[in-house]
Amino acid sequence: MNDNSTAPAATETQDLTDGFHLIIDALKLNGLNTIYGVPGIPITDFGRMAQAEGMRVIAFRHEQNAGNAAAIAGYLTKKPGICLTVSAPGFLNGLTALAHATTNCWPMILISGSSEREIVDLQQGDYEEMDQLAIAKTMCKAAYRVLHAEDIGIAVARAIRAAVSGRPGGVYLDLPAKLFGQVMDAEKGRKSLVKVIDPAPRQLPAPEAVDRAVNLLKGAKKPLIILGKGASYAQADDDIRAFVEKSGIPYLPMSMAKGLLPDDHPLSAGAARSMALQEADVVVMVGARLNWLLSHGKGKQWGAPGSKKFIQIDIEPKEMDSNVEIAAPLVGDIGSVIEALLARIGSDWKVPSAEWTGALRAKVETNVGKMAAKLRNNNTPMDYHGALGALKTIIKERPDAILVNEGANTLDFARSIIDMYKPRKRLDVGTWGVMGIGMGTAIAAAVETGLPVLAIEGDSAFGFSGMEVETICRYNLPVCIVVFNNNGIYRGTDVNTNGSTDVATTVFVKDARYDMMMQAFGGVGVNATTPDELARAVNEAMDSGKPTLINAVIDPNAGTESGRIGNLNPQSVVQKK
Repeated sequence: MNDNSTAPAATETQDLTDGFHLIIDALKLNGLNTIYGVPGIPITDFGRMAQAEGMRVIAFRHEQNAGNAAAIAGYLTKKPGICLTVSAPGFLNGLTALAHATTNCWPMILISGSSEREIVDLQQGDYEEMDQLAIAKTMCKAAYRVLHAEDIGIAVARAIRAAVSGRPGGVYLDLPAKLFGQVMDAEKGRKSLVKVIDPAPRQLPAPEAVDRAVNLLKGAKKPLIILGKGASYAQADDDIRAFVEKSGIPYLPMSMAKGLLPDDHPLSAGAARSMALQEADVVVMVGARLNWLLSHGKGKQWGAPGSKKFIQIDIEPKEMDSNVEIAAPLVGDIGSVIEALLARIGSDWKVPSAEWTGALRAKVETNVGKMAAKLRNNNTPMDYHGALGALKTIIKERPDAILVNEGANTLDFARSIIDMYKPRKRLDVGTWGVMGIGMGTAIAAAVETGLPVLAIEGDSAFGFSGMEVETICRYNLPVCIVVFNNNGIYRGTDVNTNGSTDVATTVFVKDARYDMMMQAFGGVGVNATTPDELARAVNEAMDSGKPTLINAVIDPNAGTESGRIGNLNPQSVVQKK
């Protein structure tokens, strides 16, 4: 018998979610609400959806600049900066920044769309086909690929923990195109997300290691503290200042540690660097490494061989003895180690002799006095001293402003001339000396802090990321860029000796007007030819908060080959006949 009864009514529609929304929800659950990237296949819609869900998505013109922004965001916030790129070429563009973040120990996550595994593994020629995971593994702390939507939550959690725990660094997250469109039950999806608990747990130093370091310091006659950017990243500002002042030990800040204590502090040995390094007998390394930036702890810079004993604070045990013997290794996070050292500086502590601290102070005052006259000149065309002297005054009057700095001579002169007064206000090229960090760093500094940014750029360094002035204008960011324009790399005076019409390899277009680039996108452009004109233009820009680019005309003869590291440039000894 036929059954003509009506079939039961369908149940109400099931709530669904997909890979797009799970990634967004996983990031937001962990307080990661800003993305730096470049839209394109296969992540175009992801950027749109993230923005619609309340995330701030800053779209750049080149992935390397977006990656540099994410890297410095990690440094400023102690949370992973997020960089989003397309597959293959876009992913490769982001790798420099990922490696840069890892080398500098800044937490960053590079998220890239990619081709499907089954096509990549058989090399069947997919659009932008590349085994991105295999390539990324060599550049970062950790790399993960997600194939199933239900694994997105745990993958994001692992990436966050890897980026910020221990010694921070870069992490890669590979997301094949099909993952974004995978659908699952919304409630199951919600339950699959993970909020990371204590992603960077404290690592306390061993009590016996603290005793060893304190005893070594007590026996020192000429102790010195070197503050690295790791000390600045730690955000243990009050304890670090208390340790310096309570111990009475002079300190030398590396460039991105400037401002942890004001550069005009009576214990600052910054202007007496050579004397401090040569004569110190016990050196405390706080978040600094004995790499090339400190001549590996060896050579003439450090005085007589064997004249130093080192105390090193680092969370990575393998960093100890990397170049010289470390007499007192202190393994732990900087905040915990400094706290332990402070607890040991009691009433029986003897500050260093006035003979040592007084000699350093006298040297500082002498060197500052010698420099003062050079910084007051109003020459036309400008030299580095006159131009930076004007900017030095502006930073002193605006200590909350963030200074971004890159170049060769522009970097070297600026870091020794411009004093900083608050922590994490000076951002520069970091351990590798990477050119091109300027605009990405300036953009992230403005986005993450809301503070005005002054970017002092060499004309060569600016060329790596200069197109991002459009990004600065598009988001109306309070960034003032000063391009030190001396018509070339190092100097604009080289000559091609082979008789052709090609200019020398280090020479740019003569008298270029970089300020007109900013004007083309609706920002303010100024051409400055004297320190007075430069000071007026920068002050107006900082007051207005409008995107501004100042073309600072520098004497083409000013500067030296490779700044202060010309010795790293090999010289040919062969004479062609």
